[in-house]
Amino acid sequence: MSMTPFDAISTPLPRRLREGLDRIAAAMRSDEWGVAEEAGLTPTQLHALTFIAGRGEAGMRLRAVAEHLGVTQPTATDSIAALVRKGLAVKLPDPADKRAVAIRVTQAGCDVVRAIGLAMTSAEQALETLSPREQQMLLDLVIKTIRALQQAKAIPPQRLCVTCRHFRPYAHEDAELPHHCALVDAPFGGRHLRLDCPEHDPAPAPAREEAWSVFAHRSPEPAGPGA
Repeated sequence: MSMTPFDAISTPLPRRLREGLDRIAAAMRSDEWGVAEEAGLTPTQLHALTFIAGRGEAGMRLRAVAEHLGVTQPTATDSIAALVRKGLAVKLPDPADKRAVAIRVTQAGCDVVRAIGLAMTSAEQALETLSPREQQMLLDLVIKTIRALQQAKAIPPQRLCVTCRHFRPYAHEDAELPHHCALVDAPFGGRHLRLDCPEHDPAPAPAREEAWSVFAHRSPEPAGPGA
């Protein structure tokens, strides 16, 4: 079989996908700078604030914040100190270990997080141009990519629905609400799959792998040409 001109110059598809994601990430970073600036924060401070806010009353230890943000502990320490000075976070004894300190978000910090959540970014506007089916397929692919990164220990454990002990993939025949959450005992759809669920309870490895196998093999495939 003869080679086409594209065969000789083509880069591997995963690399081209990475290049495309880099461009999307650049737009998202620009969005983050804008949102953070309006809130009087740096992007790292903003990430720390939203991460801690999502952990509820228990708060988070500094090390966990640093690991989630992918920064050094000194960098995380500086960001937390800034949030405390601004009255957006406080340091209190950790309920699980009185010798340790947990960082919690204040009501003022919660108000900032809520306001930030209402802001529409250019990335979200771009995603809205995708059809509902395309958005659902992209969410599935994002979940699969995050899980692969987590499996490779490239990122810390994430609170994904698909790794939770309460997740029952494709437990219902309803195409709109195929999954089941045992925690609330209710069906839900693929569009409801969470990437960071506050009620997440890690499933034991065997159950997690079994659920993932069902989810991965039954997730909708991309539509063919002309679909």
